[in-house]
Amino acid sequence: MGETLKKRPQELTKAELEIMQVIWQKEKVLVHDVLAELPEPKPAYNTVSTIVRILENKGFVSHKAYGRTYEYFPIVGKEEYTNTYMRTVLDNFFEGSVSRMVNFFSSQKSISLEETDEILKILNGDKQAF
Repeated sequence: MGETLKKRPQELTKAELEIMQVIWQKEKVLVHDVLAELPEPKPAYNTVSTIVRILENKGFVSHKAYGRTYEYFPIVGKEEYTNTYMRTVLDNFFEGSVSRMVNFFSSQKSISLEETDEILKILNGDKQAF
């Protein structure tokens, strides 16, 4: 899985990410399975099908054919994509500095006291904080 994302360090669009969330959760899906999981108002079947094919062209999913029916599955894991995406955010907006990122969120009042405690536990090596 790891090589695929390194070859294609692309960001997903909002629509692609919404569909990838379903594929990551379900692990194996048909287009109508994805459609069933999407919130209202649901996009057209052909729209979902097109986005899934775009995800395949980008190297995020692959498929198995059963006649004319395709079963799609992720070839880039959610954690792998998240790591790559967050590294990009960190580098592009915070010059690679985690402390600058935390400072940004704390200055925006986006971090509650409970979250601050969790962050401190994580920094002190308590991986159970989540």
